[in-house]
Amino acid sequence: MTVSHPLTTAARPAALPQRPLRIAILGATGAVGQELLQLLDERRFPVAELRPLASPRSAGQTLAWQGRSLTIEPVTEEAFDGVDLVLASAGGSVSKQWAPLAAAAGAVVIDNSSAFRMDPSVPLVVPEVNPEAAFSHGGIIANPNCTTILLTLALAPLAARRPIRRVVVSTYQSASGAGARAMEELQRLSRTVLDGGEPVSEVLPHSLAFNLFLHNSPLQPSGYCEEELKMLNETRKIMGLPDLRLTATCVRVPVLRAHSEAVNIEFAEPFPVEEARQLLARAPGVELLENFEANRFPMPTDVTGRDPVAVGRIRQDLSDPNALELWLCGDQIRKGAALNAIQIAELLRDPAGLTAATVSAGGAA
Repeated sequence: MTVSHPLTTAARPAALPQRPLRIAILGATGAVGQELLQLLDERRFPVAELRPLASPRSAGQTLAWQGRSLTIEPVTEEAFDGVDLVLASAGGSVSKQWAPLAAAAGAVVIDNSSAFRMDPSVPLVVPEVNPEAAFSHGGIIANPNCTTILLTLALAPLAARRPIRRVVVSTYQSASGAGARAMEELQRLSRTVLDGGEPVSEVLPHSLAFNLFLHNSPLQPSGYCEEELKMLNETRKIMGLPDLRLTATCVRVPVLRAHSEAVNIEFAEPFPVEEARQLLARAPGVELLENFEANRFPMPTDVTGRDPVAVGRIRQDLSDPNALELWLCGDQIRKGAALNAIQIAELLRDPAGLTAATVSAGGAA
């Protein structure tokens, strides 16, 4: 369903002011909210005022940030008065309720939920892939799904060189994708199993302790779950390839906070492995990590707490002369969520300051 927004691009400047900004974090107590706070500090983002917002049950609690104690405020319409930027990570229903009101109050909202991603009036942005899209916003910019962000960082530099015909991807998704409580549950239930007990999950539908299961997002009539369809639809939108053929199988695995993906990419013509390797090695946001002699390729522990998406084991698909295979890992909370949002804000403040690879992929063959 298309959401009607209160403002259009003509009603506001596309860029953020150069001065220090008044920032509200919607969902400040969650895993991504906590990472946003850390990244604002790490990246020395110019903050004039920071307002942590959360549900009424969290209101009045305090958060430590830059040596100060910040009091969490409940989300109200007045909470957005005078705010320049809202970083929202509190779920789709919360964003649908509050993001349009924050935009109407004059803020730019960068939303990490799925609420606006497929709205044709809302840009869906990965700064290294489609930075120009960020400046077509009407007050709200959507942050893509974590698996999509990681995937498009690897696809974009390759698609810019040769048209992509089809992508087949299998994901291995960490507990962090289900939030801080799921991460805590994985740790707790792992101890239960090691102590000889029976793990009983309360956050996820099944225990992740020494286990895995197909992604638990709602199944659709097609037999695909929502998470898999997000990868298809969001990748098409970000890369400007509305006819891209992409299929995904998403799996939840017992890893705390980094996602992995096995990716098969079919091109319109053969793509030399070494050429692909060189393109990915210099692609922004990507780190090449592969040692075939040692059989050493990216692992979740390589990227946990780090910015780059690690890509490796790039090889020729033996079943198709036009296809390549690769493996990637990326921190779901960081580049898969909070970092991408901060980078969008940095791009809006300083369009020339962010190294970006604008993709002109043409079209899917």
